Amino acid sequence: MKYTGRTALVTGASSGIGAAFARELAARGCTLVLVARREDRLRALAHELEGDHPIKAYAVPADLSRPQAVAEVRAETDKLDLRVDMLVNNAGFATYGPFETIDPIRDRDQVMVNVAAAVALTHVYLPGMVERRDGAVINISSAGAFQPMPYQAVYAASKAFIQSFSEALWAENRDRGVRVVACCPAATDTEYFEVLGNEEEARFGAKRPPSGVVHAALHALERNRLSVVVGLPWKLTALVPRLLPRGTVARLSERTTRPKQ
Repeated sequence: MKYTGRTALVTGASSGIGAAFARELAARGCTLVLVARREDRLRALAHELEGDHPIKAYAVPADLSRPQAVAEVRAETDKLDLRVDMLVNNAGFATYGPFETIDPIRDRDQVMVNVAAAVALTHVYLPGMVERRDGAVINISSAGAFQPMPYQAVYAASKAFIQSFSEALWAENRDRGVRVVACCPAATDTEYFEVLGNEEEARFGAKRPPSGVVHAALHALERNRLSVVVGLPWKLTALVPRLLPRGTVARLSERTTRPKQ
């Protein structure tokens, strides 16, 4: 993979895995388009990256839960005359608890951010990559994509979608010069659990640093792999559900994820 002189668009770039992607890609010589809701954080990160590396970084504030947000992001990259060579669909969040207790609007926004925005942004920028026979798409999936997750039902379903979507795109584009990889982290040291609202019950295992997720994703991308599950224990966790009946997997997952109170 060549990075120097290319343009990467990273969603959810204001913190966590997205910010770690931005810092790593800037260090490798990429121009950055940073997309997230929090404009102040985006501009601070863009200023930091331009100060640390001889690259340009553009802050593009957008709330990807809004139906018109992707069109606004596209309009901004067109205005800046930027050719996006790498798309990192990282933005996402989760809800936690019995399904009937969760705000329906919150779950709708979750589907818009985790699924609809990723598909729409890929529709915007993948055709140019295919035409040039050069480009990359990194989709942040989850170790939870491989089994249902009661009490995080919509989140796990959204990541199962992203996993299947990514694998299909990888197969479509593997001979057309465009690389696609799904990166599947488990618990990561980000604001994910703050947004979720219940770290003690929802987290499984020690949290990994976001930089480790980024390095795993880029390592897989450079080898044109289909996907990567971050962390050996979670590689095994992703494999086991494929060997058991679906009902058994769902029951075991419910016992593991059940709220303690």
